[in-house]
Amino acid sequence: MVQSVDRALTIIKLISARKEGIGVTELAEKLELNKSSIFRLLATLVENGFIEQDMETKKYKLGYIYLEIANKLLDSIDIRKEAASYLRELERISNEVIHLVIYSQKEAVYIEKLEGSETLRMHSQVGKRAPMHCTSAGKVILANLPDSEVIEIIKQKGLPRHTENTIITAEELFEALKTIKNQGFGIEREENEPGITCIAAPIFNHLGDVTGAVSISGTSMRMNEEKIDLIKNKLIEVGMKISERLGYKK
Repeated sequence: MVQSVDRALTIIKLISARKEGIGVTELAEKLELNKSSIFRLLATLVENGFIEQDMETKKYKLGYIYLEIANKLLDSIDIRKEAASYLRELERISNEVIHLVIYSQKEAVYIEKLEGSETLRMHSQVGKRAPMHCTSAGKVILANLPDSEVIEIIKQKGLPRHTENTIITAEELFEALKTIKNQGFGIEREENEPGITCIAAPIFNHLGDVTGAVSISGTSMRMNEEKIDLIKNKLIEVGMKISERLGYKK
C-alpha cells in the first residue's frame, strides 16, 4: 500500500461523508497527521479537481470531477453485458424463454432473448418492440412510471386488443398496475399471444427510474401457478441484481 495514496483516499472518503465540508484541523485529528502534511495532500487533490475549498467557510468539499467520472462510468455500462450471467441463470432454472427489455421513447424494446430448452414459438425477437399494456415486461415498466406518463402512452398507443384476455380499458389497466407495483412483479396470461404466459420484474437505473424489465415466458400449461410460485422470487432477485449493476441503490 502506498501510504500517501491511502491517506489521500481517506481524506476523500471523510470529505464525501460531510455535506457541509470539513476543515483542516478536523482532518489532521482524524488522520493523526500534522496540518502541514494535510495541506500538502489537500493541495494535490484540489489541483486535480477531486476536492475544492469553500472560500467562505474554508472547509473542503468534493469537486465536480466526480460527476464527470460518474457520467463516463454510466455511459460505459452495457445493460446486456451486465445482465448476461443473470439471464443464463434464469434460463437454467426455468428452462423457458428469457427476455431482457428496455424502456425507450415510451416503448418497450427486446434487446436480448434466450430460447430456453423447452419448445416455444413466440413473436418476440431482439430489436422488436413489445406492446406495453399486454406483456408482463411492458406492464411492470408501466407500473413504475408516473401516472401522467402512463396516460400519455395510452393516448399515443391506445390499448389494442391482441387476444380475448387483453386489457382494453384504462381503468382496468391502472388497477392491474397498482397490484404489480405492490407485489414487485407482473404476470401476463395469454394477453398478447394465445397459449403464452409470462412473468416479469422491473429493472431500475442509478437514478431510481425504471429502465427496463426481465421476463420469463412459456406455454400456459407449463407456466402454471405452481411454477410461477417457484420462480417469481428468483426473477425479482435477478431484476434487483441487474439494477444494482446499473448503479441502483434501494
